[in-house]
Amino acid sequence: MPTLEPQIKNIQFKIQQLVKLFAALKKENARLNIEKEALQKKVTDYQESIEQLQQQVEVLKISGGNWNDKDKKDFEKRIAGYIKEVDKCINLLSR
Repeated sequence: MPTLEPQIKNIQFKIQQLVKLFAALKKENARLNIEKEALQKKVTDYQESIEQLQQQVEVLKISGGNWNDKDKKDFEKRIAGYIKEVDKCINLLSR
């Protein structure tokens, strides 16, 4: 049986290496998940900022009164969409 001992030690060494690698990968995965969440929050914040800026641009266009046909149609479509959403909400609430 002395021939099995080096093989067993080799297997034990490989298992220890795999356990260390697993621990390192687990730690790296946790760090990457934290980084991912932070980046997702930044993306959400940027999207909200973009939306607010777009709304400000629309308000400025409306208050300026300088509308071209495309802007008028886009505005009418958006208002029509809002009206549809409000109607859906009213229907859901009245059930």
